[in-house]
Amino acid sequence: MNHKYSPAGNQTRAEMKNPEAQQDVSVSQGIRMMFYMMKPNETSFQTLEEVPDYVKKATPFFISLILLELVVSWIRKGKPPGRLDDALTSISAGVLSRLPSLFSRSIELTSYIYIWENYRLISLPWDSPWTWYLTFLGVDFGYYWFHRMAHEVNIMWAGHQTHHSSEAYNLSTALRQSVLQIYTSWVFYLPLAVFVPPSVFAVHLQFNLLYQFWIHTEVIDNLGPLELILNTPSHHRVHHGRNRYCIDKNYAGTLIIWDRIFGTFEAENKKVVYGLTHPINTFDAFKVQFHHLVYIWTTFWATPGFFNKFSVIFKGPGWGPGKPRLGLSEEIPEVTGKEVPYSSSASHLLRIYAVLQFALMLAFYEDTFADKAALSQFTLLLRVCFIILTLTSIGFLLDQRQDAAAVETSRCLVLLTLCRFGHLKPLIPSLSFVFEARPPFSAIQNQGRGGVLLL
Repeated sequence: MNHKYSPAGNQTRAEMKNPEAQQDVSVSQGIRMMFYMMKPNETSFQTLEEVPDYVKKATPFFISLILLELVVSWIRKGKPPGRLDDALTSISAGVLSRLPSLFSRSIELTSYIYIWENYRLISLPWDSPWTWYLTFLGVDFGYYWFHRMAHEVNIMWAGHQTHHSSEAYNLSTALRQSVLQIYTSWVFYLPLAVFVPPSVFAVHLQFNLLYQFWIHTEVIDNLGPLELILNTPSHHRVHHGRNRYCIDKNYAGTLIIWDRIFGTFEAENKKVVYGLTHPINTFDAFKVQFHHLVYIWTTFWATPGFFNKFSVIFKGPGWGPGKPRLGLSEEIPEVTGKEVPYSSSASHLLRIYAVLQFALMLAFYEDTFADKAALSQFTLLLRVCFIILTLTSIGFLLDQRQDAAAVETSRCLVLLTLCRFGHLKPLIPSLSFVFEARPPFSAIQNQGRGGVLLL
């Protein structure tokens, strides 16, 4: 049977048949979905429209786990698991990565549906546990190869490097996602579309992502026998390291067996130093996302010869003329374990201001996603531009750039203007009257005298 999939947000016959599908997950389900412990019979859906947005529903569990990590870190180490400036930058990257979804459906699902509807060979039953477990393995296998290529192909690394740019390693680091990455990852899942229904694929695509959240932490040490099969915090710490022994290792999403099979596994031994081999030393949201694209562009034009230019794009980030495809390991800077992560020199008062503005932005951000079906494309665009401007301004403030004050002043004026014309609504309803249009005082006087207001 050839199912057609309507745009998300429109009520379908499937949703009317199964009104529970889009309701909130229970606490038990929420906890289990973060660890890929949901059962096939509670996460199998006939159509794509029935599949819950598990990532969106995971927001309270993200927050809860981050707070739990903070408490555990204070108890065990007497300090928080990371720095405020780094955490704000990581969450900013996560916010930016989701903004395109306000305007269109994910390319991963769009391309998958196209292959399914036009080129599938067989249709596995959507409600079979065998289909569920096969898709679990297929999505994880596809993720391994995407992730590996994202480290071995320079143009793909331009997107993925965002996630590795943090010099901290905590649960907020998991939220440091790339705007660009999704435009290369979709290819690796297309083979599944010739036999796995899109609804089953959509479930596992989300669970694979959610599983990788909790492994971004230093408060969990070794997990014993589970280390042999699963991707764990210990294995993933190695992946995020810039030590030579950590480079291009442990690409797993959920199962570490792929790294063991294909020779990319490395156990954690020496102290791991996190971040890029050449730290970018900035909290600027745009530089975090796009600095490597700029590097590729300048290197491409500076490199002589057509085949060398081709190699700049499609060989490894460390490649250069006369070098192996992935570059030379001896050119990777040695770490001593005494590296000092880049941190903001902003005053405590300015950091508090940045946090407050960031919290307000998050409220507008969540409100925009909640109301996107009722908002015009023009209002959506204005809100997205305001969110981007806010993240840029906060980055400038934390970096203590000379133009930070001018950018922040402009941002505040834009906020007042958007509220004045109804494109943003004040978070405190009682303040709405401040932005309501009122006639001039002279007009009120004329009306009070029985005069006629001329326009």
